[in-house]
Amino acid sequence: MPLTYPTTRQDDHTDTYHGIPVGDPYRWLEDPNAPETAAWVEAQNKVTFGYLNALPGRDQLKARLTELWDYERYGIPFKQGDRYFYYKNNGLQNQSVLYTLPDLDAEPTVLLDPNTLSEDGTVALSGTAISENGQYIAYGLSTAGSDWMEWKVRNIETGEDTSDLVQWVKFSGAAWTHDHKGFFYSRYDEPQEKSKLEDVNRYQKLYYHALGTAQAQDILIYERPDEPDWGFSGGVTEDGRYLIISVWRGTAPQNLLFYKDLQKPDLQKPDSEVIELISEFEAQYSLIDNEGTTFWFRTDLDAPKGKVIAIDITRPDKANWQTLIPEAAETLESVGVLNNQFIADYLKDAYTQIKIFDLSGRFVREVVLPGIGSAGGFNGKRSDTETFYSFTSFTVPSRIYRYNLTTAESTLFREPTIPFDPDAYETRQIFYASKDGTHIPMFITAKKGLELNGENPVLLYGYGGFNISLTPSFSVSNLVWMELGGVYAVANLRGGGEYGESWHQQGIKLNKQNVFDDFIGAAEWLIDQGYTSSEKLAIAGGSNGGLLVGACITQRPDLFGAALPAVGVLDMLRFNQFTIGWAWESDYGSPQNEAEFKALYAYSPLHNLKPGTEYPPTMIITADHDDRVVPAHSFKFAAALQAAHSGDNPVLIRIETKAGHGAGKPTTKQIEEAADKWAFLAHELKVDLD
Repeated sequence: MPLTYPTTRQDDHTDTYHGIPVGDPYRWLEDPNAPETAAWVEAQNKVTFGYLNALPGRDQLKARLTELWDYERYGIPFKQGDRYFYYKNNGLQNQSVLYTLPDLDAEPTVLLDPNTLSEDGTVALSGTAISENGQYIAYGLSTAGSDWMEWKVRNIETGEDTSDLVQWVKFSGAAWTHDHKGFFYSRYDEPQEKSKLEDVNRYQKLYYHALGTAQAQDILIYERPDEPDWGFSGGVTEDGRYLIISVWRGTAPQNLLFYKDLQKPDLQKPDSEVIELISEFEAQYSLIDNEGTTFWFRTDLDAPKGKVIAIDITRPDKANWQTLIPEAAETLESVGVLNNQFIADYLKDAYTQIKIFDLSGRFVREVVLPGIGSAGGFNGKRSDTETFYSFTSFTVPSRIYRYNLTTAESTLFREPTIPFDPDAYETRQIFYASKDGTHIPMFITAKKGLELNGENPVLLYGYGGFNISLTPSFSVSNLVWMELGGVYAVANLRGGGEYGESWHQQGIKLNKQNVFDDFIGAAEWLIDQGYTSSEKLAIAGGSNGGLLVGACITQRPDLFGAALPAVGVLDMLRFNQFTIGWAWESDYGSPQNEAEFKALYAYSPLHNLKPGTEYPPTMIITADHDDRVVPAHSFKFAAALQAAHSGDNPVLIRIETKAGHGAGKPTTKQIEEAADKWAFLAHELKVDLD
């Protein structure tokens, strides 16, 4: 039977952009605190959950998800002072627990258990920083998925919190001085309580907090009232001498690099000034380490795929810069220093390669990894002769390895046990041609022996933006999809970082349509090759990936059998009016720029819905506490899609409560959401659940 959707009031609100009037009939849904909005949310959820709860097989899907999710998951061990630390989740804990131990053979003790901070697991540990001597841990907490954090300090030996409390922190970690007396952090001014989840975030400031003092006494280290869009990330060099300030502007990878000599006796004295080392937004610079006054950076200056350079801060002119590790064919993601060697993390066609170089830049060896997948870790101090790393793929849960940097030997440290057979599945990487002929890589994972008969249910996932790379990773949720006979495909679209900054640039601003063409091309390839058909093909993506899904169903509603846009940026003319949305102009462009407005208006999902069109079955997913991509995007798009849609395909919006953009979401909420998604797709794509 056709669904009866709640009636959504339409206003005659109109804005004019560069002489073009644009209606915005659902502007009132932008106020999440209005009683009318709350009533609308309740009515939509009543329809959505009424539909989902009646779907056949949902309960069995939830039971299988719960069974598979219930396995021990370890984080990568790390050392600070004389102690080791690692995260662990027993299986169904809503939040992972931080443990500490004096050596790896000792009995671990709980240092921080976020599960004790709320009954429903919606308080999450969102950042930690341990003092150099291992005596204190500063830790950030976020509530209900919000980006806002408050930071506290705990004495590691006693397990007791100090009196320290730092509030209104967002997009910041903490960095201790080596005298263990305090740490640097960045914050915004205190917002209005009622509108703190919607108000624009500007004028970030960098502070120093001294242990045992009130936040009101914190020392302002750096601010730029003349540059409201600048943000500051403070870090302390391993030798403890310098404060490094990375200055970001929006989400563009280009940044500035300033430093402050911490050997000066007083942070507030004029002779302890902030020195501008990199003062132009021309490239990305990430500090690796330093040897006295020589700083090593990973940069993409004149090297879109990245290189390593050395800058002597006593001779900072570019003419004196040295290239130590030149640009390679692979994309250089990050670099660390261990065992007095550079450990370089590369991406080759979206999977990990780890290469080791000496400090002069001479290649030493490549680390032999357990297979083609994603490796992370290789952290530690410059003198460390061992480290740890994780390895995962689409069919291999994250395993932790111990790596001897002297002998080049990897030994398995922790391996999860899950009741499934990874050998029953296989991953292929293929390359297909997009609309303009560009070759795009795509990972395809499914049960072995898949028959290419055009009848397989396929979930195609993508992102395509903000220089972010999609690499192989294991997911219990995706495993359950593949157990149903589903195929899981991940397309590495332009706009991401898989092939460096030039790949990113090909998918932003006036080039953003390339990203949608790449995704549509992936769908057409999967159909042409016999993997599936339009009726059996679903697409999914979150955040910028939610925009991707929204744009593709408005441009090609005939191509897809179902769509799952999650926490998406869907109103491309208003995205910059909320929280940190203005920062995305570096990728999207600005509606205030006429040329960029035309491009945004041409693909904005909200503005390109056509009345009387049959759209694919769609479940929009958002959360009431999402202060990254505010839920108004999804609210307005859902209302407009329901109004424009013709036919019996369901158009639902699933609005999670006490949840945010995704980080820190409790396990229970993740399982419920996955069960709803697979039940929805199984029903709409006619997947046999028996």
